[in-house]
Amino acid sequence: MVTLLLSILGIYFFVALGAFAKWHFKQELHERSLILISVYILQPFLTFWGLTSHHFDPEIFEAPMWYLLIVSLLFVAMLLVSEKLFADRKKRAIFLISSLVGNTANLGIPLGIAIFGNESVPYTTMINLANVLFVNTVGIYIYSSGSFSSKESLLNVVKMPILWSALAALAVNIAGIQIPDTIEANLKLGAYASIVVQLLLFGIYLAGVRVEHLDMKLLKAVGAVKFFILPMAAYTILQFSELSAFVLSILLMEMITPLAVANVNFAALFHCRPKDTAALVFASSLFFLLYFAVIWPLIH
Repeated sequence: MVTLLLSILGIYFFVALGAFAKWHFKQELHERSLILISVYILQPFLTFWGLTSHHFDPEIFEAPMWYLLIVSLLFVAMLLVSEKLFADRKKRAIFLISSLVGNTANLGIPLGIAIFGNESVPYTTMINLANVLFVNTVGIYIYSSGSFSSKESLLNVVKMPILWSALAALAVNIAGIQIPDTIEANLKLGAYASIVVQLLLFGIYLAGVRVEHLDMKLLKAVGAVKFFILPMAAYTILQFSELSAFVLSILLMEMITPLAVANVNFAALFHCRPKDTAALVFASSLFFLLYFAVIWPLIH
């Protein structure tokens, strides 16, 4: 439990560092510059390294497929009711994506190590990459549609280097190409830098969040999906899978992680109420500490 707590506190240390930096440097620190570096330069490193660090194994590949299936089914269901819940396009976009995109990397991977050991890393890495695929295709389109036309939103998806990085990595992995250790070390360096910059950006946006940015209707809707509807749907659907108890537990753990910091990045990139999104991510992160302590013994 101490290891788990230290893992979580270590993550939020970088968030606090980002907030402190914004409070100290104020207007001298331009968060949009960091977002562009994160999305267009560093995150492709994280994607490529993650997809080439392990050779595909049928069992490891099965878990992310179930993850994508569950998230996609719930997304379609939410799409049918979202217009009735939110008239504002930007709030609707935040509801549709932030509810489903969890912190499967910055929190999910270290959490998996703390609970299940290093044997969980291949599974948590692949589940995170499934999450990355969803947010960088469907997620970018929806966040972009809050401010852009359908055609422009589709072009925004195509222009994302993360998508092409993932396709290149899949080709390398399937072809069985062995990446030299020196190149892999640089890829890993870029991947870790990507995670740290994302956490710093989260803190930077939190520094500008005020109480009025916390939309209670949006908070209730997103919280209900993320912490109750999604895990219940996942638990029900996964009863039809043949996954081992070990993999099943890892998958359920990743499903209940709080909202991902990537939501803030893409909301800011496409001018889709980033401070509102940062407030939601922060609130979900605080709630998660109590929520996880209560629910995990029930599903583990």
